[in-house]
Amino acid sequence: MNIKQFNDWLSSDKKQSLIMGILNVTPDSFSDGGQYFDKNVAVEHALAMIRNGANIIDIGGESTRPFSDPVSLDEEISRVIPVIKGIREKSDVCISIDTTKSMVASEALHVGASIINDVSAMEVDPFMADIAVKFDCPIIIMHMKGTPKNMQDNPTYESLISDIKNYLIKRIDYAVSKGVHRKKIIIDPGIGFGKTVENNFEIINNLNHFVKLNFPVLLGASRKSFIGIALNLPENERLEGSLAANIIGLQQGVKIFRVHDVAETYKALFIANKIYNSNHLIS
Repeated sequence: MNIKQFNDWLSSDKKQSLIMGILNVTPDSFSDGGQYFDKNVAVEHALAMIRNGANIIDIGGESTRPFSDPVSLDEEISRVIPVIKGIREKSDVCISIDTTKSMVASEALHVGASIINDVSAMEVDPFMADIAVKFDCPIIIMHMKGTPKNMQDNPTYESLISDIKNYLIKRIDYAVSKGVHRKKIIIDPGIGFGKTVENNFEIINNLNHFVKLNFPVLLGASRKSFIGIALNLPENERLEGSLAANIIGLQQGVKIFRVHDVAETYKALFIANKIYNSNHLIS
């Protein structure tokens, strides 16, 4: 899927589900840190994910795992720009840049990225909305309580779903006030970002409440710690739990699935969609 097709998708009333393949160009991401730190390895992995069914490649140069430290602007740019250029030489696939820094987003969009994925919902860098407007690009707005460094220090809510919904509405209103078109906004409730294990299960069970806001909803549950804690499994053994979360998300109306395991997710969602779209009735 290229950016024209993605923009058509955003404008469509009937949206098929999309897969966003995760590409962490970092040494310390929670699941695949260091695996794709080399540019050529990263580009080849992106191309493999595209072959396996990824519609979007999400590239990040700064880990946002719990308790992680930020990296400098120059370091983040040096990690992501060569990879974006490398992918763009071989594919017109949609690339989203996973960053909270407007300068990183600007550089990435300039060399071929198409979407901004800001886990801070434009709170870290107030110029992020201006960059989205300048490039007329889609932006993903996510809920996070705190920062990656402190978000898992006993997160609490008055009313979990309502609190997240109200926050997203405020950030949507902010983006629109800055000139971002409503049709360019995707929302993400932020699984694992300032949430307890039980919070994450509750959010997934109530994703339809976010869908009712009438923006495409992105779910990023892949391999996250709530699955590992519930099953007592390390990061690389959480596939089945990730697939279960995504199938429930599909049933609730989620449209974009951010995942590590693209091939497996593609097959699971393909069959789930075939079932949901079956019109045969027992006579």
